[in-house]
Amino acid sequence: MPTTWVVVADEAIARFMQVRPEDQGLDPVEELTDPDAHASGADLRRDAYGRRGTTVTSSAGDAEKHKEAGTFAASVADRLQEALQQGRYERLILIAAPRFLGLLRKVLSPAVSALIHRELDKDLIHESHEELAARLRPTPPT
Repeated sequence: MPTTWVVVADEAIARFMQVRPEDQGLDPVEELTDPDAHASGADLRRDAYGRRGTTVTSSAGDAEKHKEAGTFAASVADRLQEALQQGRYERLILIAAPRFLGLLRKVLSPAVSALIHRELDKDLIHESHEELAARLRPTPPT
């Protein structure tokens, strides 16, 4: 059975896990975080508190947040490329919030993209390994 990695990500956290062949559970491999994404989000919420509608400041904040997410997507893609070159996985499952999944697809290398076995465009970053594994198991026929 090929070694399968599962990457669950949003704009601030990427969790890398490996599927256990014997029971289809997930073992943690590593985690990447973007501390700036958390700080910026909090700063933007405080700065925009009480405002109504879109302002130049909130639009600029959204653009900055999108740029940071793109930078983090590139970091995740780089890490996946490194792990591929090290032979650490042969198949890949991506689970990410829809907007982040789009950013990630744009920056993945062709070699990594070719190994994508499955994608879920859902924000499941806070689910446990057990909950994620249950989502990924095939549903038995009824």
